[in-house]
Amino acid sequence: MVMAIAGQLRREVPISLADVTDTEKKKVLAVLDTNFLSRGPIIQEFEERLSAYLGIPYVIAVNNGTAALHLSVKSLGISNDDEVITTPFSFVSSSNCLLMEKAKPIFVDIDPETYNINPSLIESKINSRTKAILPADIFGYPCEMDKIREVAEKYNLPIIEDSCEALGAEYNGKKVGGESTLSVLSFFPNKQITTGEGGAIVTPRRDLAELCRSMRNHGKPDSKVAYTERMGYNYWMNEINAALGVAQIDRIEEILSRREDIAERYIEKLSSLEEVTLPVKNTQNKKRSWFVFVIGVEESKRNQIMTYLQNNGVGCREYFPTIHLQPLYTNQFGYKRGDFPIAERISRQTIAIPFYNKLSEEDMDYVVTQIKEALIKTQ
Repeated sequence: MVMAIAGQLRREVPISLADVTDTEKKKVLAVLDTNFLSRGPIIQEFEERLSAYLGIPYVIAVNNGTAALHLSVKSLGISNDDEVITTPFSFVSSSNCLLMEKAKPIFVDIDPETYNINPSLIESKINSRTKAILPADIFGYPCEMDKIREVAEKYNLPIIEDSCEALGAEYNGKKVGGESTLSVLSFFPNKQITTGEGGAIVTPRRDLAELCRSMRNHGKPDSKVAYTERMGYNYWMNEINAALGVAQIDRIEEILSRREDIAERYIEKLSSLEEVTLPVKNTQNKKRSWFVFVIGVEESKRNQIMTYLQNNGVGCREYFPTIHLQPLYTNQFGYKRGDFPIAERISRQTIAIPFYNKLSEEDMDYVVTQIKEALIKTQ
């Protein structure tokens, strides 16, 4: 939207928008003409389409990414006082899923360029209580999985890979997630594809897939029986959400290509600004799947810049506040400022700016202009 204010054209550019076409609408409406609004054939079709795309045999669709993380943790038997090594720079679900089973997240600091967990710091935190490693592919950029797997194999630890932001990303020429014990995806509206709300567990292991399917369905061994044989939950994705997912996964290459184009245009437009840190580039073995577009600025100016952008119609937000400094974690575990200095510094510098499939060139130019003006205002 464009508004005239004080002789200037002011645009409203949201931070994200879902990309839903007539194809998605038709798929959803078709479900409403069937006898199945939940636990029907469409969720299975979505799982099969996703499995084929990823090249990973087992996919269990659930109602959100947090549920997928929770089932992954529980399927490995992680429980009271167990420890899991993870990152403090992520969406809070990647640690909350451990608290759900009364386990303890053990944080290590991050790489200052990729923002992913630093593999060289993991081994020093391993002890007899360590039960898994939980890295996250932050902002769609793959973790250094070869190094993480090397440590995991040395200590016989499973890996839960939080790939909620990385659908379509590649590591060593393969889609991320397939070489971890379990991997997790999210289909929230700001993700690469959306089911409205939704998530999925991905695994090469049949035993874990069957266990997660059971726990998704109240702990029943099969959806056709009435009895429960283990603790379970109602974590089903419904047919309407799955139908949206089927249409979106059919468009995945188009969607990822469009997002990459937008990211490249942003990089081109912002590359002359010395005050702005741009996302790390792909390497020979790591290819990003663009989830958000996050820039870095001087931390003393970050909040002023964000306020200027918001006052001028540009959606933005800090991305991410570190997990260990959130009240739940400081109160429960006693974490304090300075515990993970790199993650804390990055958290004070980063800004997510508008990024979505239908972002126009005009809106992109407006965002960049406002960033430039904000930098001038804060000099």
